[in-house]
Amino acid sequence: MQWSRLLSAQRLGHETAEPVTPSRNPFQKDWDRVVFCSAFRRLQDKTQVHSLPESDYVRNRLTHSLEVSSVGRSLGAQVGEVILARHGDLGVSAAEFGHIVAAACLGHDIGNPPFGHFGEATVQHWFRSGPGAALIQDLTEAQRRDFLHFEGNAQGFRVMARLQNWRDAGGLRLTCATLATFMKYPFGSSKADPQKGKFGHFVAETALFEEMARNVGLLALGQDRFARHPLTELVEAADDICYSVVDIEDGFKLGRITFAEAEGWLKQLLRQVPPRYREIEDETWKIAYLRAKVIGDLIDLAVQVFLDHETEILNSKFEGDLLSRTDRAPILAEIATFTRSRIFETRERFQTEVMGGEVLTSLLDAFCSAHHAYELARGELNKMAPRQRALLRLMPQKPKPGLGRYDWLLTVTDFISGMTDSYALRQFQRLRGLQDRS
Repeated sequence: MQWSRLLSAQRLGHETAEPVTPSRNPFQKDWDRVVFCSAFRRLQDKTQVHSLPESDYVRNRLTHSLEVSSVGRSLGAQVGEVILARHGDLGVSAAEFGHIVAAACLGHDIGNPPFGHFGEATVQHWFRSGPGAALIQDLTEAQRRDFLHFEGNAQGFRVMARLQNWRDAGGLRLTCATLATFMKYPFGSSKADPQKGKFGHFVAETALFEEMARNVGLLALGQDRFARHPLTELVEAADDICYSVVDIEDGFKLGRITFAEAEGWLKQLLRQVPPRYREIEDETWKIAYLRAKVIGDLIDLAVQVFLDHETEILNSKFEGDLLSRTDRAPILAEIATFTRSRIFETRERFQTEVMGGEVLTSLLDAFCSAHHAYELARGELNKMAPRQRALLRLMPQKPKPGLGRYDWLLTVTDFISGMTDSYALRQFQRLRGLQDRS
């Protein structure tokens, strides 16, 4: 892969590249477009780790995405400075590398359904058993896999490349460089890992994905499978850095770990504790200070690994992730084990997951049954039950007669996965007649 193509400013759905100007380059515009879209705003009420947060302080998906974007900008700019020194003029500055990574980071969770990864698992399970399994039985194998392995990453690409615009092709019309950097799994569900089930686009977006991949010159690894964009490694590193460090801070703020435990883990990640740390008296500010310093250290380490392995990354020969190649990897693994047992595996979280499962299962049952009835009635509403007609009217768009099953199933999963946690709960309560709307 070549940097001159990987940094393409051509927008998906356009035929020519947009000029890169110093005042406001196309990649900055990408960041702005994501920030101002409704799908991004809804992240403020979507589960990060702690559903329907017990504290106003802890991160939701919106604050997490902004923090990841900030870290990504630093990673990209630092890498870009050295890449330009190595390869000469590529038509962009080091700052543009940062803008590409920042925009991709901003959207990295934009396709996640309500109730976090548990929501993804619930949608998958619904299509593997009961009504969902029957509905996808007559689809193609690739279409079935889209639902059996329903993926927030693929939904995110669909949101940005198709749904978030009145125009169907190109969506937000982000640059191909930003979209390719966003694409953590550059292949469809037919190529998904049997164990993890991760993939980057649905069958419906295959043409858009291939247009993007060709434009930036991603290395083809077979049918419907490409190598990652090199800058995607930085998006993953930014996400990993924020998870690893802020989970400790959130755990302390929630009272699930002590100050001594939080301080101890963060100090282990630091190259050295700055002398200024002794001047801080408040425990909350101490942890915040250490968190900031640790993030800075991890950024420097991730950048160095990327630059040391640039050739391998460009040739799709790099294995693992950037942080796993640093000397902090053993400590990060210990922290992940610690936070899982002390912060995440709580009675409150499991209760919320039970509730989330009930909510999403009921919504899928209701809206898919209504669309199925519409399909069987061949679009004649008068042949449908009143409740089913009412359910169709709750959808953002009216159903179209003759729409294929794969497409209307996507319409339903678009609607439900786009809900916030609170909106999904309210819809569930109204469907069950549990909410007082007086």
